Amino acid sequence: MAFRIVSGLVNGVKGGVVAALQGAADVGSTTVVAVRDVTVKTLKESGEFVAQGIDVPASIVQGAISGVANIGVSVVGAIKGVVSGTVQGFMEAGGSQQDAVGGAVAQAVNSSKDVGGDVADTAVEAVKGAVEGVGQVGGDTAGALRDGVTAALGAAKEISDEAYEAVAESLKSGVDGADKIVDEVKKSK
Repeated sequence: MAFRIVSGLVNGVKGGVVAALQGAADVGSTTVVAVRDVTVKTLKESGEFVAQGIDVPASIVQGAISGVANIGVSVVGAIKGVVSGTVQGFMEAGGSQQDAVGGAVAQAVNSSKDVGGDVADTAVEAVKGAVEGVGQVGGDTAGALRDGVTAALGAAKEISDEAYEAVAESLKSGVDGADKIVDEVKKSK
């Protein structure tokens, strides 16, 4: 799944995340709030971004991960907060839940591969973050679980068959309710 990354959005989110996280005592919860706030602010200032769909949350995740890595925080450790904040901000700005979850989770998995992270652990944290983010804004958490698992598996499949199998097993054991979805996705392929 190739995203059209919106470079201005990536750079803006990266800068906002770096500024918010520098010196933060609790990086985990600060990440969620920082990413959500930067996302809402950026998207409200430039309403045309929301119409671009799945590419926008992917760009936000890429920028946030760059920001987190820039200040020396573990990328895998921050993924849940990055994805949750992205999903919350994108949905609060008027974007669809499916675009938010699909773009954020898939880009988290892709970015993890790019920075040498553990793709399977990242997939688990990304799906958990997506479900949490959707829950925070009153969305359909069951739908978010399904969309998140599907996006994580799709992104892993593009990396390699080994990544796909590792992500499938990690999701089954690490995310409540994912086992049935993983089995359904595997049967449909």
